[in-house]
Amino acid sequence: MQHFDVIIVFVVMAFILISLYKELMGAAFTFFIAVMALGVFGILTPSEILGGFANEQLAVIIMLLLLGDSIRQTSVIEIFFSKIFPRSTSYRGFLARMMLWVGGFSAFLNNTPLVAVMMPYVHQWSKKNNVAPSKLLMPLSFAAILGGCVTLIGTSTNLIVGGMVVDQDIIPNMRELEMFDFFWVGFPMLVVGFLYLYFFSYRLLPAKKSVIDNFVENERKYLVEAMVRKNSKLAGLSLEEADLKNTHGLYLVDICRGKYTFQVTDSSFVLREGDLLRFAGDTNHISELLNENSGLMVPGVGMMSKLKKAQVVEIVISHSSTLITKAVQDVNFRGRYDSALIAIHRNGERITTAIDEVRLKAGDVLLLLAGDSLSTRMQGENDFYVISQVKELRKPERYKIYVLFGGTLLAILLAALKLVPLFIGLVLVLAAINLLGIVSAKDLPKSIDYNLGVIIALSLALGTAMIKTGVAEMIADVVIRVFSPFGKVSLLFGIYLITSILAAYITNKAAVAIVFPISITAAANIGLDPTPFALVVSFAAAANFITPIGYQTNLMVYGPGGYNFRDFFRVGFPLTVIYMLMTVGILSYMYF
Repeated sequence: MQHFDVIIVFVVMAFILISLYKELMGAAFTFFIAVMALGVFGILTPSEILGGFANEQLAVIIMLLLLGDSIRQTSVIEIFFSKIFPRSTSYRGFLARMMLWVGGFSAFLNNTPLVAVMMPYVHQWSKKNNVAPSKLLMPLSFAAILGGCVTLIGTSTNLIVGGMVVDQDIIPNMRELEMFDFFWVGFPMLVVGFLYLYFFSYRLLPAKKSVIDNFVENERKYLVEAMVRKNSKLAGLSLEEADLKNTHGLYLVDICRGKYTFQVTDSSFVLREGDLLRFAGDTNHISELLNENSGLMVPGVGMMSKLKKAQVVEIVISHSSTLITKAVQDVNFRGRYDSALIAIHRNGERITTAIDEVRLKAGDVLLLLAGDSLSTRMQGENDFYVISQVKELRKPERYKIYVLFGGTLLAILLAALKLVPLFIGLVLVLAAINLLGIVSAKDLPKSIDYNLGVIIALSLALGTAMIKTGVAEMIADVVIRVFSPFGKVSLLFGIYLITSILAAYITNKAAVAIVFPISITAAANIGLDPTPFALVVSFAAAANFITPIGYQTNLMVYGPGGYNFRDFFRVGFPLTVIYMLMTVGILSYMYF
């Protein structure tokens, strides 16, 4: 019976590898089928299958994702990034600043929303400075990965390994992984990776048009008016100094000053307070004008810009609308629809009059800044239809930001000092932000990545099956025979290499699930400290630079950057080799 169980486990492992490599089905469903098969054949008991769902590290991962999404919803990171990235700087200056901040934040926050928030800034800066986004998007992803490897909570892969260490029973007295066990490899590699990308990425990366640029001609072009604010930093600057001829991805059409309209052709034209600037541009870039740091204000918005929560929506005027032929200034969007007109688009027609004087037509597309009651006030009316929500704007009170950011950092600090378990600290922070109304308890479940939770829990069950049937020991013996003749260090190299290949071409979660029990068993069989064998699996799985499919942030930049697999291999392979050499070298020095 034992031999039959071993065969079943090997078949299940092969199924997982083939399914994930060929993308036959989702990762969560693949692990579900695999572990259920182990249950059907009696290799795992129901309690062993479900045991992973009670793992503390799984709960920590979910809570960190919830807090990361809460931070994203408050737009705190977006506001912060808008302040630290100046309007014009050199390529290397922008690259350095981007990698520094993203890498630093990624050590403590989920790196997926960080990359998502940063991508618009990369595209915006690239367009202004005539640099291909492909020169920056891959370094953005790699910086997030490098930063995530610095701490236990920096990436879900590290936390999964931490959970497996707690669950394993091969080495009863093995100590749990702590917050900064990863620091001694992760931080030096963050520095080395920073230097590698800073000096070599521009030469190695292709200069390709992004998908966004390739389809820009299909976007709706709006007319929007923006006024130079009182005491604005733009007043007294020339158009060249203010960098306004193509700002925020918008094209400056003309400038109105009193009764006069200037067709702008001279970059030395000096701006004054109260100047009305008319831009043409698309929805996403227009919404950036609502940022208080722009130095501009959209006249029709007025006090609505002070709302704590608002949304930018696109609407289209219906053919039966009562608004047809009315001038914009006579509609009273604020009182009637709890909204303010930001911009207007009329397909195939150039609008030359002031927006307030435009008489609406059926089919006109408008961009509105809307309050919470827009949908309520629209009920029963057919004046227009909402096409899409372009952007949600939130302005939480300062103390809420302090509670969210400060509470998260305090929980991490107390856990690092071993004063309060991270699980308890995160529970208290989540309770506080719910009580203060920073996020809604009803919205929190929407932020949970259930697929990730299932994959992690079932990965732990797969590890249990490999250990229980002796499969882990069998494979560990083979790995030992192949690599140990060259010394203990070569054994770490072998484990790193196997994990890295699986992570690059399958998934890092599957790599950890399969290799961790093998690595720990190998350490136990030759009587070595198991800690470096756990850490080497984590670093090899998380530091995933060779392919776009190996890590979520790589996939996020893959399409927008116009990359192919060769591009990732060209830049990522040398970085992977450097990471492997430094990881094995530092761990060997510390633990052997």
